[in-house]
Amino acid sequence: MKNYKFSINGTSYSVDINNIEGQVIELELNGTPYTVNVDKEIKQPTKTPKIVRSIAVPSTDSAPQAKTNAGVGSVKSPLPGVILEVNVKMGDKVSVGQNLLILEAMKMENKIDSDLSGIVTDIKIQRGDSVMEGDVLITIGE
Repeated sequence: MKNYKFSINGTSYSVDINNIEGQVIELELNGTPYTVNVDKEIKQPTKTPKIVRSIAVPSTDSAPQAKTNAGVGSVKSPLPGVILEVNVKMGDKVSVGQNLLILEAMKMENKIDSDLSGIVTDIKIQRGDSVMEGDVLITIGE
């Protein structure tokens, strides 16, 4: 129920809209009920849907690491997109923070950096591949 207050030529009015169905509006004007027919059907505003996000997938999936972040793990896609560049190759030694690849998602370029140091043991993607959130992109070993 919506309530409106307005004045016409100095006279105050209070209107309570009780119901709207098609071209018929049921309302109360200063406490008196009225049924009003309108020329066009009044569309009810739709409620904005609530977006529910899934749990975020970490960029790496590895066992607990030493403070050096050395060890075995995998770099996962943080969101769906297309691989634009792969900046490492099999056998490359990588360190924490080194750029591994560039992922285009929602028309934005996202640099995917390594959270681990070690040697690239497997590259599961190549330029132009489409990936989904959580897909394993690169495996890093010792």
